[in-house]
Amino acid sequence: MPLPAAGLALTAALALTGCTSSGYPADPEGTLDRATGGTLRVGVVHHPPYVDATGAEPSGSEVELVEGFARQIGAEIDWTVSGEEAVMTALKKGDLDLVAGGLTSKSPWTTHGAITRDYAKATRPDGKTVKLVMAVPLGENQMLTELERYLDAAHPGAQP
Repeated sequence: MPLPAAGLALTAALALTGCTSSGYPADPEGTLDRATGGTLRVGVVHHPPYVDATGAEPSGSEVELVEGFARQIGAEIDWTVSGEEAVMTALKKGDLDLVAGGLTSKSPWTTHGAITRDYAKATRPDGKTVKLVMAVPLGENQMLTELERYLDAAHPGAQP
């Protein structure tokens, strides 16, 4: 029996948006599947208090969030500490799975990575309020969705 026009349109829309047959977003490069139970490759930028990269291991509020996310997916973390341009370029090339370090919703790096919804607000030293985000590889929608779910649970009420 042929699909009604509405069913055909829905099927086509799901196929075009990158959803799997289960309705869960897809990761064309398999980022979440590879990291789950394996290694989560994380690039961080020294940007206290979110990331302090002066010690042997990074620390700070975003490092704690990344560590919690890694625990949730059963992953070990391979940290890469560098400048914003370097980690975002590595993310774009597929060498990293996640970038953190005080990125904001006004990030200029949207051509290099998919930016999460803002998970918290912060006040900068100049008094300006910013919305904090993290980044994952472009097109890795399953990874983005899972990270956003974790961030939403860690910071309930952050979304308007």
